[in-house]
Amino acid sequence: MSKGFIKIVFLSLLFFAVIIAVFNLRGGEKREVNTASCVPSNLTGEIDLEDTYAYFEGKSLDISQIALADDEFKVLGASHEERWIEVDLSEQKLRAWEGDQQFLETAVSTGLPWYPTPTGEFRIWIKLRATKMEGGTGKYYYYLPNVPYVMYFESENLPGWRGYGLHGTYWHNDFGTPRSHGCVNLPTSIAKEIYYWVDPVMPDGKNTIRATGENLGTRIVIHE
Repeated sequence: MSKGFIKIVFLSLLFFAVIIAVFNLRGGEKREVNTASCVPSNLTGEIDLEDTYAYFEGKSLDISQIALADDEFKVLGASHEERWIEVDLSEQKLRAWEGDQQFLETAVSTGLPWYPTPTGEFRIWIKLRATKMEGGTGKYYYYLPNVPYVMYFESENLPGWRGYGLHGTYWHNDFGTPRSHGCVNLPTSIAKEIYYWVDPVMPDGKNTIRATGENLGTRIVIHE
């Protein structure tokens, strides 16, 4: 094999490698990001009324009005019992508790087998009235602006930037079946109720709140 031929092959491979790298950096309609979990686009919590396009599992969607509606600030009564959230993956159910008294129960959609919802004990680290989520691959690509009532959780072993949380869902109604990229999908009306029930306490007129030592996030237990 001649040196000239080898040189041509090498230069051809180098050329195609550069083209692929430039395409990935520049992005475009085919670029896919955040293949797992539900990483937010920002943490302002503000509803973007100009972004009305949503895309999920190969279909364009309308954003439900309940996700966009303005909220009146809800003042919840003080509780002497610890409020905590239980997510049962095998039953695809969420239960909210005040001590050992059940506050509510609802069907949910947790992570698909290849995008599993993490198990363990977590705490809510931030609440967002709304945010945009984009990611997935192939037929599981999604573009979802104004995801409502988002409650991201974390632990020592699961950093918050991974993007796992509870949130309302306007793009499907198949609760009781795994459908998500790792988050816990809730009916939007239920997500709204839980959002104002859990800590950290949301100040009046705000769209986002981070947990602090004085305003801890509610405990979440996720198990099989």
